[in-house]
Amino acid sequence: MCNLHPGSLIAGLRGALGGPLRLDPVGEPGDARTVAARRRFFGDAADPETGAVQADRAVLSWVGCTTYALALGGSVFLLDAWVPRMTSSGYVPATPQELADLRPAAIFIGHGHFDHAGDAGAIAEASGATVYGTAEHCAAIRGQVPEATFPTAALGDAHTPIGQRHEVTVAGVEITAVRHLHSARTPEDPADEARRFFPRPELGPIRRHRPTLTDLRQTLPRLLDPEGGVLLYQFRVPGFTLTWHDSAGPLTEKAPDVFDVLAGLPSTDVHIGAVQGYNQITNGLRDPRKYIEALGSSLFVPAHHDNWLPGLTASAATYDAPLRTELARLAPGRRPELRTMHDPTDYLSPARLTLTL
Repeated sequence: MCNLHPGSLIAGLRGALGGPLRLDPVGEPGDARTVAARRRFFGDAADPETGAVQADRAVLSWVGCTTYALALGGSVFLLDAWVPRMTSSGYVPATPQELADLRPAAIFIGHGHFDHAGDAGAIAEASGATVYGTAEHCAAIRGQVPEATFPTAALGDAHTPIGQRHEVTVAGVEITAVRHLHSARTPEDPADEARRFFPRPELGPIRRHRPTLTDLRQTLPRLLDPEGGVLLYQFRVPGFTLTWHDSAGPLTEKAPDVFDVLAGLPSTDVHIGAVQGYNQITNGLRDPRKYIEALGSSLFVPAHHDNWLPGLTASAATYDAPLRTELARLAPGRRPELRTMHDPTDYLSPARLTLTL
């Protein structure tokens, strides 16, 4: 029997698989690559000549798992920064280079695991974007790139009290970050009727999109990247509020006061939240429902529910029925409209989430 520790195995892979992901630097504003990328990710909201995005639109383009390209208030941001490609290459029709070519002003990291922050360093170095996250996120992401030059901005650290808020303004957008929890399994909640849910993994994308050696070289070294704390973000411009989080933790058992913090935020127009998590094995989709209830959003968009890691995950459509069942448990006045997002048809489909402000 092999006694090799997983950390030693990953360290060996890092040496065997070669250097870190490197991307071409992004040109000046209006560069042809930036115009092309913005037109692809944001559609008609991006000017065909300059690539400038319309200030009166909010556009979100899904890049798999919980990564979104966001055009808001005339600026471009990334919410998380990883293109899924570990067990299937090309299932998500995007590349880290294209995310860098968007020339984002900032990258906001929800937590540091590979499926959320694995491409952040290379994208930030190529584009000059500022990385926002905990101090641990910032340090780990700078460590992804030799002699990194991109700026970072720490919003507390992994020891910041759960529920603490941080306020920043980036490119005219007001942002609140709230420390919360990563998904985790807890014992069955006797006070809740949520049902266990765990879809059977699907292999289809692996058959059609086999992983390439290049993608494995870029992804495997990131497998042990630490969580570094978890942040929920709310973005506000006049007349519009977006809340996004890339995990939904068991606040009921471990940090119930955070529900009051979330309820105290300005009202949310669009809520993008992770619904896949470790607690679905025991408590179904209770934790995502609790986040939805606390935020009281008008429109809910599920994330982290697609087949981002074929062989272990399933397609987003498998979450439709249990998610509708959970939302039906909310009082009618607290029940948001549900905008389902299915893979792979809704990847890079800006028309699905384009809103006029």
